Amino acid sequence: MLDRLFLPILGALAAGVIALALVWPQGLGDRSPAPFGHTPVQRTPEMKAAMQKATDSAVRRMERARQAVRELQTEAIAPSQ
Repeated sequence: MLDRLFLPILGALAAGVIALALVWPQGLGDRSPAPFGHTPVQRTPEMKAAMQKATDSAVRRMERARQAVRELQTEAIAPSQ
């Protein structure tokens, strides 16, 4: 392919990719620049409350599991009579 055709096409493609990167949604991370961004889902009060509730329940389940293991180990070491 001729360089006179290939290099301008490559430059236009690079500029297009850079422009797309500037406006593409940023997922659930930080907010995009002003005209394109929106508040990420994970930063809404409802989602924060749901995430905290899930974390708290996971911690409670883990503590119950640890306590059950401790009781089983205690029973195995010194069985009650």
